[in-house]
Order: sequence, then structure tokens, then C-alpha cells
Amino acid sequence: MSRTVFLGTTDFAATVLRRLTDSPHRPQLVITPPDRPQGRGRRLHSPPAAEAARELDLPLLQAESVNATDALERIRAASPRTAVVCAFGQLIREPLLSELLMLNVHPSLLPRWRGAAPIERAIMAGDEITGVSVMGVTEGLDSGPVAIQEETPIEENENYGSLATRLADVGGELILRALELEEGGKLELRDQDDAEATYAEKIDSAERRLDPGRPAQELARTVHALTPHIGAYLETEDGDRLGVRAAAAVDGSGDPGRLRESDGGLWLDCAEGVLRLDVVQPPAGRPMPVDAFVRGHPVPDRVIVQNG
Repeated sequence: MSRTVFLGTTDFAATVLRRLTDSPHRPQLVITPPDRPQGRGRRLHSPPAAEAARELDLPLLQAESVNATDALERIRAASPRTAVVCAFGQLIREPLLSELLMLNVHPSLLPRWRGAAPIERAIMAGDEITGVSVMGVTEGLDSGPVAIQEETPIEENENYGSLATRLADVGGELILRALELEEGGKLELRDQDDAEATYAEKIDSAERRLDPGRPAQELARTVHALTPHIGAYLETEDGDRLGVRAAAAVDGSGDPGRLRESDGGLWLDCAEGVLRLDVVQPPAGRPMPVDAFVRGHPVPDRVIVQNG
């Protein structure tokens, strides 16, 4: 058994933390960011990894900076052999980087999709394969040497929610394999090829808006990539936003921006192809199948086109 500390924030990190806890490598300390205000009421919410730590009865430190003196003292007091980092969201600096082995669980096949939104970017790009990498943490952005990787296919029409769940399960198993290799003195780290690197920038708010001036296939991928956690939407000519939670690109052509109702379905003409809307969310409403939407809501004639 190797003594570990765990640094993480998100639902993805919480899944990996649960798997780590249910192993001989149960963390001696969990570090997450502090609670943040969320939602319309701006009520404080804990990061998912903090909630998981409480459920698992693990020592928890919520720190604005893991590099701060008090955080460093707590880590040193835990006497860890290894730090496991997963979707943490804070830059880790010296002296911590040099004080112990730090292994990061990252949901991509590095060096592809370094950065904040690797799952979303892989779906948006139409990648057929993704995976999880366990790498050593360095000062660079996800540029450390890779210890171990595992591939998994991205299924047709798979959204962020289902893919992230699968990748988190893979990540939990992969970090255990890496820790066992390290404990046996067999963990090998190989440098990434920086020339092959691509970057997964954080999703900008403007990217949520679906523009029928683009190909329908691109819009469908955006919907998949942003569901269910961020959400994509159409902006109608009357200024409302119609959320889109499931959609598919189909063959066809027409007038980009025109929204057509047919046989209980909704079809959006795009620059290339047609976007079939399957699950939508009206303003201030809940997601619903499109046939229920058309029965109870007026259907706008057009959607704003930005490009075209």
C-alpha cells in the first residue's frame, strides 16, 4: 500500500476518488477548491470531490491554492508517497512538484487534447477514439511524461454525460494500475511528443449557441459535447432561447435557419444537411421530447443565422 493524497474537483474526479478509496491506496487527505456560489440563488455548493470525501469519511482540505503554506503543511503531515491529481483546476507549483511523485488522471490520449475540456473537444472534433492517460505532473499544461494509457471508442451520438462516465471508470482502474507499478518499481514515464499536441480550450459561452449557418453535423456534435452539463441552444428570431439536449444530423437541404414541424418532429435547415431535434428545453422549462414540445408550445419559424 502506498500512502496517497488526492487533488480533484469535478464529478469525474469524484468517481476516480471513490475507486481509489476502495483500494489499498485509500487517500490520507483530499484537497479540493472551496465551496462556490451557484445557480440563480447563488447558494454555496461543494465541489463533487469534496462531497465524495465527506461521504467516504476522508480527511478534507478545501483550499484556494494548493501551493499555499497551510496546504503544503497539511500535505506534508499526511506523509504521502504519491499525489493523485484529477480534474483539479489549480496550477501546482514548486516546491510541491519536487517533493513527491504526482500522477494526473487525464481523460484524453495525450498529447491530443491537453487542457480544460478534453472530453467536449474530442466529441466536437468528431474523434472516433479517445481514452485516459496517467501522466507525471510538471509545470507545463498537461505536458508531463505519460505512464500509462487506455483507449475507448466514442460511440455514434454519444454525449458528454455517457462518455465522461465511462472514462471516469477507466481512469479509476488506470490509476490503480499505475500505483501498483510504481509500488513495484516498474512505473515507466515516457515524454510526450509536443509536435503532436492539440489543446482543449475551455468552452466559451458563445460556443453554446447553435448556428444553422454551419453544417448540421457540427451542430449535432456540439449538442452531444455539451449535454447534459453545459447545454446548447438555438436563438429564435423573437429573442428566445430554445435549448437542445439531443439532436442528429440527417441528409437534406433547405433554407438555413428555417425551423420546420413535420409529423410531430422538428427539423432545422442548416448550411449543410438538416438537424433533427429530438429533445428540447423551452425557456424556463424542463427538457422534453420534441413531440411533447410541439403539442404544447408555439413553434418558431426561424432561428438566427450568424454565418451565412
